[in-house]
Amino acid sequence: MKRGSVVRPVVESALLRGNPLGDPADRITPVYLPPSYDEEPGRRYPLILAITGFTGTGRMHLNENFLDDSLDVRIDRLIEAGSMGEAIVVMVDAITRYGGSQFIDSAATGPYARYVIEEIVPWADTTFRTIPHRDGRGIFGKSSGGYGAIRLAMDFPEVLGAFACHSGDMAFEYCYMSEFPKTLRYLWHNDLTPARFLETFRERRDRGDGYFATLNDLAMASCYSPNPDAEIGFDLPFDTTTGQIVPAVWDRWLAHDPVRMIGAKAEALRSQRLIFIDCGKRDEWFLDVGARWAVSKIRSLGIEVVHEEFDAGHMSIPYRYDSSLPLLTKALLPPEG
Repeated sequence: MKRGSVVRPVVESALLRGNPLGDPADRITPVYLPPSYDEEPGRRYPLILAITGFTGTGRMHLNENFLDDSLDVRIDRLIEAGSMGEAIVVMVDAITRYGGSQFIDSAATGPYARYVIEEIVPWADTTFRTIPHRDGRGIFGKSSGGYGAIRLAMDFPEVLGAFACHSGDMAFEYCYMSEFPKTLRYLWHNDLTPARFLETFRERRDRGDGYFATLNDLAMASCYSPNPDAEIGFDLPFDTTTGQIVPAVWDRWLAHDPVRMIGAKAEALRSQRLIFIDCGKRDEWFLDVGARWAVSKIRSLGIEVVHEEFDAGHMSIPYRYDSSLPLLTKALLPPEG
């Protein structure tokens, strides 16, 4: 079996340097090069960005798993089977100290959307033999990566021409609001303020359900409701003393909800060569509901969507890339030789 190769260069980011959280500006960014890359030096390939979920880095795509393939092994297998066309796959690192950036720009975390679009894509185009055109570029991800895929495609259609959103964050009142009481109880039961939690969360060993909900809620707030004047750099959508929802902050969150952005982003969505949205029917954050909502709204605009549901929850579903990656490479411009 002819295999592709993986290189692990470091991308030095000017945009992330001096970011508010002091996170590294230089990121190891693995790149999968297809089997024919070295043998056909005159050939150019579609570029696919692989982005990760909450707490994920680009390198996590390469983790060896006894029960499943790493991304490079998966791509080799799909290409060998004739299911997937050859492509260059860049595994983006957009993690923050709090676990994730949602691949959007925020005054509390840094300009992570611009980092992907203005630095990673041009870097890939000049470093590797990509097809440097939006119709030759796609993006995919799962969970927060799924959210990032649909957001970046909607916000930058001049750069990205196809996307696959696996179990992406949508319908925020279902996927986020139901977690708020867990965060409140965790803070109350441990006599913590949000600031104190952020100072100590790496050291804490009581990492039960409330711990993750608290980390996730604070991380999402750093992305969706930044406030340079706040003690922790962002506002929370609930009062940590009473639990009451703060409408003005919650509305800021909802402005980032893909299901609420679709109407304004109709032309961007219409321009996509592939829209792929899927989710497990037992997703623990009810993201299958958000996926159905989004698909319904997109289809109401007369735009084609590939929508799939499958019998699983939110975790351990990278096997779903077997469905999206072949469609992505089929939708993008074919390799130039």
